[in-house]
Amino acid sequence: MRWRLPRSLFARNIALLVALVALSQVCSLTVLMRYVQTPRIERAAATFANYIATLGDLVAAAPPDARDAFIARLHAQRDLPADAALAPPPSLRTFYRTYQRNTFLAMLRRHLPADVQVRWETAGKERLWFRVHVANEPYWIALDIPEAAHGDGIATTILLSLGLAALATLTAYLIQRHLNRPLDDLARAARHLSAGGQPEPLPTDGPTEIAQVSVAFNRMTEALREAEASRALMLAGISHDIRTPLTKLRLAMAMAIPAGGDQAFVASSENYLDQIDSILQQFMDYAGSGAREAPVVGDLNALVASLAGDFAGLGHEFELSLGEVPAFPFRPVSTMRMLMNLMQNAVLYGVVGMSVRTWTDADGRAVYVAIGDRGKGIAPDEMEKLKEPFRRGRGGAGHPAGTGLGLAIVERIAKLHGGTLELRAREGGGMEAVVRFGVAER
Repeated sequence: MRWRLPRSLFARNIALLVALVALSQVCSLTVLMRYVQTPRIERAAATFANYIATLGDLVAAAPPDARDAFIARLHAQRDLPADAALAPPPSLRTFYRTYQRNTFLAMLRRHLPADVQVRWETAGKERLWFRVHVANEPYWIALDIPEAAHGDGIATTILLSLGLAALATLTAYLIQRHLNRPLDDLARAARHLSAGGQPEPLPTDGPTEIAQVSVAFNRMTEALREAEASRALMLAGISHDIRTPLTKLRLAMAMAIPAGGDQAFVASSENYLDQIDSILQQFMDYAGSGAREAPVVGDLNALVASLAGDFAGLGHEFELSLGEVPAFPFRPVSTMRMLMNLMQNAVLYGVVGMSVRTWTDADGRAVYVAIGDRGKGIAPDEMEKLKEPFRRGRGGAGHPAGTGLGLAIVERIAKLHGGTLELRAREGGGMEAVVRFGVAER
């Protein structure tokens, strides 16, 4: 598997800091072993070699009548103990002690004559055995190795070094978390802004580079807020200025056409005026989309049932399948507008087999509403395009084409609730619009 860096900056910085600390520890240990411990072991080996050579010369030069007593006093023996080996057995648990012994033995053999053999006994009390010749007879003599010479404090040094490395890593982790907190706040505010909300200004008292980003984000948010307010004011003005002459036109037509006049012309004119008014209302809905409406804890199933009853009164029956949905905060007016748009689309494009389903996901983090129909449906590659503003679908029989803002409004309201809008083919034919409300995310 190809090695890859972590995706987040936080993880990369932590990985870099851990790698640097580990590298510094390895370098420190290497310097300690190469330039401190190894020369000390070499000096100790040279001292032992001189001591062994001197002791061997003394044994060999002892008078014949005193040799036996001298050999007995040194506990010399002809046979080497079975557990005395050329080198200590390797062990990961005592890797440094093993390294120290092997280095010591290699340097000791380098300082001793070729005929002087040495062995290391590790069972029980550790001893160094060396062979001397007394009257051409080989004898093995043991020298006890003091306990202080085994570790020489290196184990404590390594543990202390590892502890300091762990402390440095923990400190770096806490510092990095502190530095990343403004970035997390920035990402959270950006998600809130992209969902149509108005995030609070970010604090600008952090590190200089991050503070500059926060200042720029606050300025952008304020500019977008002003642009949104200007757009809403402009659309409200346009709506008012257009609806005023429309109202006067309705009144003028009613007064100008005498009773019993051309009723077909009157009905057609009224229909055109209603279409203009509906288009204006959709533009206003798209501009607002409920961003300023405060969420209120409510019963989504009750709202769905109420809307289904209203449509049933108009002759459009929706089959309801309402699951267990907990009360959660949502914008009631915006949500009602969103559901009405989807149900009107089902009436317009589906005509038959209309249904509404609600349910909650397994972990309770989201609530779903699905509005479906048994119409002709649309091609899969056209579903995402229908959510674009001014993308019009083909109306059903006897219905005019829409303005192309209905699904764009629905998606805006869904994002405002931390959710999504998904259009998909319905099993058994037709189409289904699924709205996801983010419950636990809000």
